[in-house]
Amino acid sequence: MERLIRTGLADLDQAAHTPENAPALLSQYGELLLQKNQVMNLTAITDPHDVATLHMLDCAALLNCVELNGKTLIDVGTGAGFPGVPLKILVPSLEVTLLDSLNKRVDWLNETVRILKLEQVQAIHCRAEEAGQDLALREQFDLAAARAVADLRLLCELCLPFVSVGGHFLAMKGTDSDQELNSALSAVQTLGGRLERCYDYTIPHTNVTHRVILIKKIAPTQKKYPRRWAKIQKTPL
Repeated sequence: MERLIRTGLADLDQAAHTPENAPALLSQYGELLLQKNQVMNLTAITDPHDVATLHMLDCAALLNCVELNGKTLIDVGTGAGFPGVPLKILVPSLEVTLLDSLNKRVDWLNETVRILKLEQVQAIHCRAEEAGQDLALREQFDLAAARAVADLRLLCELCLPFVSVGGHFLAMKGTDSDQELNSALSAVQTLGGRLERCYDYTIPHTNVTHRVILIKKIAPTQKKYPRRWAKIQKTPL
């Protein structure tokens, strides 16, 4: 995994901009993930080559999308820690909050962060729609990221409330998301955002193309958002 990650970072033109030990740490993280996955469902991707490419290098591509140095980021619905943990390893000055609704995953993430000796990163157990109303978290981050399968309209309501005005929401999607994006533009505006651009990329060592939808926060989100999850699902913005 380490060799694939190292050459992949070079393909992304990031080898000179990331710590020398980043490929080794990312590889160690992948090994911890696969080990824990034997007893707890963390990922459907279990081949080491695919972990290196479809997880680690997929997340690393975000470095070409937005400035991360010295920023604060919340990873909403982080799951096994993607993209938050790889980004923290690649950009040590990035302050990361990992948010997930499953306590077992949060416990594993906090343990993994300790093993990897990562500082200024914490995992929090909470549902996103509840955390988005918490004043300690609401509009407190330069960046929010989500690598989730949910519809973009739902993701925007869950994620944009965390972003401070002037910050960005990064939605990791497929390149076939044009219709989904068009359907979400009204929600983006309602929540205080504006579509800035889409960044399409091919993951190194694969033929897989993905997209980051970059949304800028230009106005505070109305206090009534995010709504309760059942309401978000039933009547998307």
